[in-house]
This record gives sequence, C-alpha cells and structure tokens, in this order.
Amino acid sequence: MNVSEYFWNSSIDELKQGYILESDHYICLLCGKKSEIGIVYPDDGVYYEAEKFMRKHIEKTHYSVFDYLIGLDKKLTGLTEHQNSLLHLFHQGKSDSEIQKEMGIGSASTIRNHRFVLKEKERQSKVFLALMELLKDKDKHAPTIVNVHKTARMVDDRYNVTQDEVDKVLKKYFPDGTDGLLTTFTLKEKHKLVVLREIAKRFRNEQLYTEKEVNQILQTAYDDFVTLRRYMIEYGFLDRKPDGSQYWLKE
Repeated sequence: MNVSEYFWNSSIDELKQGYILESDHYICLLCGKKSEIGIVYPDDGVYYEAEKFMRKHIEKTHYSVFDYLIGLDKKLTGLTEHQNSLLHLFHQGKSDSEIQKEMGIGSASTIRNHRFVLKEKERQSKVFLALMELLKDKDKHAPTIVNVHKTARMVDDRYNVTQDEVDKVLKKYFPDGTDGLLTTFTLKEKHKLVVLREIAKRFRNEQLYTEKEVNQILQTAYDDFVTLRRYMIEYGFLDRKPDGSQYWLKE
C-alpha cells in the first residue's frame, strides 16, 4: 500500500499517534517513513529504539499529528478557515479571552458558541462513522471508491472515481503496462488524475530529486515532461523548493 492507503485505512487511535506497526516496521502515516524493530536509530547524538525513533521523527518532521492533520485541504478536514484558526488556538492552550483578542472576536460568548458548534460537529461525526461502519455489512452493491491522496489540492468531483474506472483508464492509456509510455495526456481531468497517480509511483518516498532527474523519470511516461511536471505539482503529487532546486514525492 502507498502512504495515502495506510492513512485512510487506519483507525482513529492510529491516526492520533501518527504511525502504525506492520510486520516488523513502524510506518509514519504522514509521510511513509519506516523504522525497523530491532534496529537502534541515532538522532542528534542520542540513540532510540524503533518506536521511540518514530515518535521523534513525527515531532521533528511534522511538529505534531495535530499540526499535520489541520494543514490538510479543507475538503478533507471539513473545516472552514475560521474553524481551522480557532482549533489552532485551542490546541495552543490559549484562553477564550486571549483568542478573543487575537482574532478580534466581539465577545467571549461568541467563542463559546464556536466551541459548541465544533462539539456538535464531533458528535455528528461519531454518529456518521458508526452509520458508515454498519452500512459496510449491508451495502453489497457499493462500488470501490478510490481514496483521495491525502496531499490532494482542490478536492472535487474529479476525485469521484471507482477502482473499475481506474483499471479501464490505465489499460486504455498505458497499452504496454503502467511502467510503459502514456499514449496521450489530452484527457478528461478525472482521467488525468488517475494517470498522474499512477506515474507518481515511479518516484520514491523520502528521496530528493533535481529538476533534471524529475524530467528524466517523467519522460519514461510521456514526451511532454514539462506539462506532466506542472500537473504533478498542481495535483499535489510532487512538491519542490521555491527555486526549483529540489523536488520530492508528497503522497
């Protein structure tokens, strides 16, 4: 499984801690970094066993699971910008009066009302999760919807794609197999997303690439690597430094 699949298939408790144990490895749900049981890992002159090292990695790389999750696209969190800002301040342990001053909110009662709305959202989410779990046992006709990659941007109907659709698109546009050449990139936006997700598998997690290396990899899929590179960044599969000196896989 890729990082996004681990992320979306994890339980609430696993999401809260930010990593899972699979076989003899701890896997970071936020970026895919692994640590192996039985190996001792150095970090700033201190040595850690695998699980402790994974916790240090999350703290050092992602600051906290909360910081990472709240930074996801608002279509994935379901939060408005205002709610996002409030949760940031609540998480920092600030009082209602401090938040009132910082955000320029009229009164403390307004903040209490926001707290109530967020609590109501939490209750609704719990009920909805329970309903969806119960539905899995009964809805035998539901198609397998492909998970949105967690670094996705501009999440909309383009991401509403089933596994059957994915298989058909890949077979049609990669006639020699998904490691081969793409026949065209003049596609519907939904199909572009499917193709880009597949091409992203040609990049390795945690590896930094120069622009030349990115172009060479993309050229193994399609001649117009410049267009592919732009879309890979726009759709949140690749990221880069502002000066374009380094690229890396985001999923």
